[in-house]
Amino acid sequence: MRVAFQGERGANSEAAALKHFGDSVETVPSENFDVLFGRIAKGDAEYAMVPIENTLAGSIHQNYDLLAQHDFHIVGEEILRVEHFLIAAEGVAFEDIRAVISQPPALAQCEHYIAKHGWEKEAAYDTAGAVKLLKASGRRDAAAIAPRRAASVYGMNILAENIEDNAENYTRFVVLAREPIQPQPPYKTSIVFTLKNVPGALFKALSVFALRDIDLTKIESRPIPGSPWEYNFYLDFSESVFQERGKRALEHLSEITTTLRVFGSYPCATWNGK
Repeated sequence: MRVAFQGERGANSEAAALKHFGDSVETVPSENFDVLFGRIAKGDAEYAMVPIENTLAGSIHQNYDLLAQHDFHIVGEEILRVEHFLIAAEGVAFEDIRAVISQPPALAQCEHYIAKHGWEKEAAYDTAGAVKLLKASGRRDAAAIAPRRAASVYGMNILAENIEDNAENYTRFVVLAREPIQPQPPYKTSIVFTLKNVPGALFKALSVFALRDIDLTKIESRPIPGSPWEYNFYLDFSESVFQERGKRALEHLSEITTTLRVFGSYPCATWNGK
């Protein structure tokens, strides 16, 4: 089984794939999200592990837009605790560091730690990619900020652990495939819909779930390219389209919306805050 992810080996997305599918899965790196979605379209991988939201940075809007553009199905989800480690070459001491390299969001999430030590910040395309670049450069005055696994993948040393400013840092990933599944409980369903710009339209759309005591776990609006002031509404709810309650809710919703698409019903990831 091949699972595509964005980034270099050792990235958090690869860690999410290994956590979800097990260590025996073959992971396929992708340099950006367009390439990642393309791997599923071309059949280069059976699944893609796609980050969709982070508890500190919020929604990853590019991936919401890519979901709407491609005819794929969400078949699972995973939640990963994001931990940042200070990684440098063999023999480099903490006192040698003058600059840190990482993806901009990772640098931002370690802002106070970096400022405390007076280090310069250098942006890279990926957290694990920063370790790969540092290894290739041979630099001994810099360290990378990346996941723990990146250090072992590239044969580097960890100088400091858990340097993030906020420990409550989690990323939610969705698993994409070309075909849908019929999941086992606990359920979650993801949809996207559009509405006429009339008073009460969104209230009426959301009420179809309230009337059936269906919990809404996420709602996100995104502008529709080429249609000024019109929006796609992305919504997650705790039910399956294969259950009567979920099926009836979507039938009711279709009477209110101008377009409606189901990305998939899938098992909800268990999360205990750890």
